Amino acid sequence: MRRTSPVCQVDPGGMWAVTRYEDVLFVMKNPGLFSSEGFKVAWQPPWVGYNPFANSMLAMDPPAHTRLRGLIHRAFGAATVARIEPRLRAVALELTNRLVEEADFVEAFGHPLPAFAIGEILGLDHALHAKFKRWADDIVSITPELPSPEDAERVRTTLAELTGYLMEVIAKRRRAPVDDTVSDLVRAELDGQRLTDAEIVEFLVTLLIGGLETTTHLLSNSLLFLADHPDMMERLHAEPGLISLFVEEMLRYDGPVQTLPRIATADVVLSGVTVPRGALVLPIMASANRDEARFKDPDRFDLHRGSQGGLHFGHGVHFCIGAALARMEARVALEAVIARFERVERVPGEVRYNRTLTVRGPIALPLRFSPARRTGEQVR
Repeated sequence: MRRTSPVCQVDPGGMWAVTRYEDVLFVMKNPGLFSSEGFKVAWQPPWVGYNPFANSMLAMDPPAHTRLRGLIHRAFGAATVARIEPRLRAVALELTNRLVEEADFVEAFGHPLPAFAIGEILGLDHALHAKFKRWADDIVSITPELPSPEDAERVRTTLAELTGYLMEVIAKRRRAPVDDTVSDLVRAELDGQRLTDAEIVEFLVTLLIGGLETTTHLLSNSLLFLADHPDMMERLHAEPGLISLFVEEMLRYDGPVQTLPRIATADVVLSGVTVPRGALVLPIMASANRDEARFKDPDRFDLHRGSQGGLHFGHGVHFCIGAALARMEARVALEAVIARFERVERVPGEVRYNRTLTVRGPIALPLRFSPARRTGEQVR
């Protein structure tokens, strides 16, 4: 597509896919021409009804987006990342006990770790971690196309269940505030006015989905890569200081976020093609991050490539506010797994992927984990 049809209409529904790095960057840098209202079109089709995720700041443009974004800096800021890292490291070490011999990495480690992190930040009940995953999976499965009646009903039920739970949490924090993000949002004011319960729910759903689904996929993509490239596993085991570089290149090479839907606010020419006003536009970051015009030998995994210019966290006013948290979680997780195991291998069983418009990663990843030999241990 980059070579022959860099801007073209695709199914479902005739959306306009944008695949070249320069064009994707242009879309990201110009919210006046490419409105984030595209998120609402993609995530709240008629069959869904109300979806708090589709009405969040992700679907807003400046200046409304700018004001709301400032409210969650504390949730994902450097101080929060530093505060939870020691606890997250302890949880990661504990979770490696679930990986001895054969295990589904997503179920045993890839989901529980970010679920713990987001639960800590938001102050949500850790006993609901399993529900976090189901809620997130159902919400990100939404597309403009009408699914089966059973799938549609499941998604609508999930939205009602999640919204109801969060409304209960908000009511409790209004009665008795504590030191967590929900209480901060309850107390927060914008232009002298407090946030409504609906606005807080939309915030929390965004943080829950953004902090859970993408990190789970990043970890799972990383482990699948290590299973298929044992030389890289061996290298990181010998030099754990390279793990941060590995995370950066993995974000470019096989990052979880694929697209960020936008709506064209005017006729716009991209690569000689006129995208009409009102069109749903899909800038494909995964393609931009493999664009040979921007990255030399882009299909080669290069630890020392550096991530400068990569679009895996978006760009401009919608640059991912959780980028520092995601990097820290991935680094802590891989340090724990690589220190404990010297080899990861695929085992019989299907690697099942999700089916969504915007993110990609395994939802079932059966692997075999071979423990590392202790120092001085003899090979038998």
